[in-house]
Amino acid sequence: MRKQHSLLSKLVILSSIQLALLSLTGCTSTKIWLSEQFGNEKREQLVSSVESARDAQEDAKQQFSTALDEFLSITSGDQATADLEAKYSQIEAAYESSSSKAAKVYSKIETVDAVAKALFKEWENELEEYESPKLRASSQKQLNLTRQRYNNLVGAMNEAAGKMDPVLSAFKDQTLFLKHNLNARAIASLETDLNEIRTEVAILIEEMEASIAEANEFIDSLQD
Repeated sequence: MRKQHSLLSKLVILSSIQLALLSLTGCTSTKIWLSEQFGNEKREQLVSSVESARDAQEDAKQQFSTALDEFLSITSGDQATADLEAKYSQIEAAYESSSSKAAKVYSKIETVDAVAKALFKEWENELEEYESPKLRASSQKQLNLTRQRYNNLVGAMNEAAGKMDPVLSAFKDQTLFLKHNLNARAIASLETDLNEIRTEVAILIEEMEASIAEANEFIDSLQD
């Protein structure tokens, strides 16, 4: 009984140290290793990280659409200066939220890539452990197929993420301009630019939806 209690105490202490190191370093490889110690295999972690990245893209897609609506609303109708001041605060918040959502998407993609690389490296190393050439070849074929599907996925994710940058830049420019030019003439001058941004957001949303669909297909392929 004492031995069991001692072993349990050591495990608790080890876990506490590992968690403390994790919080200090934030190292993705440490997160992957630690998650495995709690029974989450790299394959499961990859599915989870892809789901998380997919959800982050969905959130970003919705936020960019909302932000565009906020920007467009300021050009509609005759508004008093007080109304414009209040609207500017909403627009500034919309831009900040869009920037935050975009940063989260990039962070999630980085995590997906780190977990995928760890999984593929482990898979390649374990191919050498097969005694049966037939089973080794079958596993190699499955690895190649999974890696190809993953390359399609991460390519779609990066393509969609890259479309966020020009939209964010445009949102930032509009926000800065409005900060010092809250008058009817200035607002009217924004309409042409906002129409161009509307097109960029439409393309962004289309890319995001394609990436989300790719993520769902990849998740399904790993869960078959």
